[in-house]
Amino acid sequence: MRRLAPLALFGAMLFVGAPAVGAAPEGPKLAFPLACEIGRTCEVQNYVDRDPSPGVLDYRCGHRTYDKHDGVDIRVLSMAAQRAGVAVLAAAPGRVLRVRDGLPDISIRAPGAPALNGQDCGNGVVVEVAPGWITGYCHLARGSVRVKPGDAVAVGQPLAKVGLSGNTEFPHLHFMVRHNNAVVDPFAPDPAQTTACKPQASLWTPSAAQALAYRRGVVLNTGFAAGVAAPEAVEEATVAAPSLASPAIVAYVRTIGLEAGDELELTVKGPDGAVVATNRSAPLDHDKAYYLSQVGRKRPPAGWPPGVYSAEYRVYRHGAVAITQRFQMRI
Repeated sequence: MRRLAPLALFGAMLFVGAPAVGAAPEGPKLAFPLACEIGRTCEVQNYVDRDPSPGVLDYRCGHRTYDKHDGVDIRVLSMAAQRAGVAVLAAAPGRVLRVRDGLPDISIRAPGAPALNGQDCGNGVVVEVAPGWITGYCHLARGSVRVKPGDAVAVGQPLAKVGLSGNTEFPHLHFMVRHNNAVVDPFAPDPAQTTACKPQASLWTPSAAQALAYRRGVVLNTGFAAGVAAPEAVEEATVAAPSLASPAIVAYVRTIGLEAGDELELTVKGPDGAVVATNRSAPLDHDKAYYLSQVGRKRPPAGWPPGVYSAEYRVYRHGAVAITQRFQMRI
């Protein structure tokens, strides 16, 4: 099992500063801001950090955020998906205040990545959606911004495409809401309940709220490899699939939002139903923003029998199965 280290994203805005969480009643209703499907082609990576201390707390009293994170990160599943193009959509009607375009799509960890020079948001769009209310869209793809300051936009109108610009390491939209320059958590906008974690009306439309239902851990990617899958190859969706001649068969699963104490089990079975390889981890010592699990076996002397190979992944939390995923391949 290999660990994919948590990725630090500091979602600096086209706005100035990062004020404390706050809100006002009767905020705008927000539609889902991406042309993707949660649970199939995109996932929520991080929520607003509602804890004013150095600790972290999302709106459900979980830890799917990091210190001072001021927006919602919705990621696509790979760089291949990003390059294919995923539209960023206006969450509410309004007027464009500011835009930025032209910054490259490159991970801040990549060799030769340019200095940010305060442009952490990367390519971005800021839209005023009501008096005192603005929405921000960050890390957009270079050359994809389709609006200019002063433009009126309708809800659902394409603004740009998901990119990798600015202070980020994975392709995603960093979506922010402000009221009178104060950070607003669209999932829990009441400023009187900053750390209460009680149910409250969100700013999302009913359909967006349903799509964005909170999950304590999510499987991002699964697959089989002909050897140990490099994290970069998983991100790029370029993992070499096994064949009958492969030196090994390895199953991999990339998960986000794991919690301290979780135990991860991954099992591969051959065409006859016999176990090819299995592993169950020790309890995780702390929360994991990302984790890449792998298990496999070298080719036996008689070679790989042709047929369907299956894998089952389980996350055990407090003695019960919290996440499960099955997948298969034929060789």
